[in-house]
Amino acid sequence: MHNELAVSVLDLVGMRPTEKPGDAIARSVDLAQHAERLGYKRYWLAEHHSISGLACSATPVLIGHVAAATKTIRVGSGGVMLPNHAPLVVAEQFGTLEALYPGRIDLGLGRAPGGDFQTMRALRRDLGQNGDDFPLLLEELRTYLGPEIPGQVVKAIPGQGSNVPITLLGSSGFSAELAGSLGLPFAFAAHFAPEYLHAAAQLYREHFQPSEVLQKPYLMVAVQVIAAETDAAARRLFTTPQQRFLRLIRNQPVELLPPVDSMQSLWQDWERAAVESRLGAAIVGSDATVKAGLENLAGETGADEVIVVTDTYEHADRLESYQRVSGVAAAIKTTPNVGVEV
Repeated sequence: MHNELAVSVLDLVGMRPTEKPGDAIARSVDLAQHAERLGYKRYWLAEHHSISGLACSATPVLIGHVAAATKTIRVGSGGVMLPNHAPLVVAEQFGTLEALYPGRIDLGLGRAPGGDFQTMRALRRDLGQNGDDFPLLLEELRTYLGPEIPGQVVKAIPGQGSNVPITLLGSSGFSAELAGSLGLPFAFAAHFAPEYLHAAAQLYREHFQPSEVLQKPYLMVAVQVIAAETDAAARRLFTTPQQRFLRLIRNQPVELLPPVDSMQSLWQDWERAAVESRLGAAIVGSDATVKAGLENLAGETGADEVIVVTDTYEHADRLESYQRVSGVAAAIKTTPNVGVEV
């Protein structure tokens, strides 16, 4: 018995230079509707703050907007950076979303700031917070989303008893171990930290303990993918995310820039090495190349689901890429994780 490889979408709501945030958000809604028609499993929106070029700071608001414009696809966070927020507020927000769109809301959680040091301080206010209290914050949040406990004074309304599905996100071993020990799904951010992918996947499985949520591990891998008619065409489109990461390491705005024929004149050798390291797991090419890349990724990591990150300058190229990936994924057969539904 085999299933098609499950694929989903992660969206950072990238903006072009000088355009209004509303235009980028409108493209995200269109992409979500496109992904729904193509059979993608879920549509996740990231959380980033004070980063010029990304319009994904108010993640729950975007989730509600996208969910309202779609009908069946799961919509969620990829993810909410929990140390930035009071757990009660997160529970109320996602409890409300679940009440509005029952059975369609995901809560992906991370422990990174989602911005620079100064932005983190502005968000968290408490100068003593550093992310090490993530397990305690997670426990508090799960209390607000789970069944009411006798004597519980503070309740999330809406939220209490909603059991909004939680996935832990990470780019290192910390969240992998935590997700495993709690029996939760784990999503690894190979779209910007590929070097730790295999180690984190192994840690997740080694530490996994069955729970009421999962009887077996469920691993998602987020990865950069661009599919086009030919390898050369896809590689040219890939210069847009390459330019974004180049500008990121230069501490410049990260708007979507038009593709170029060659990156050679745009970066120094050390910058090229840094960008290529960040994008080392990217799968870029024709349908055949992308199929081979996805098969290799799933085979090496045992991923149950691939979360596809695709950023191109032209919206039409992005839509085409997701359409091609959908067709390719349908031809990739995986062994179903019996007893696991996420």
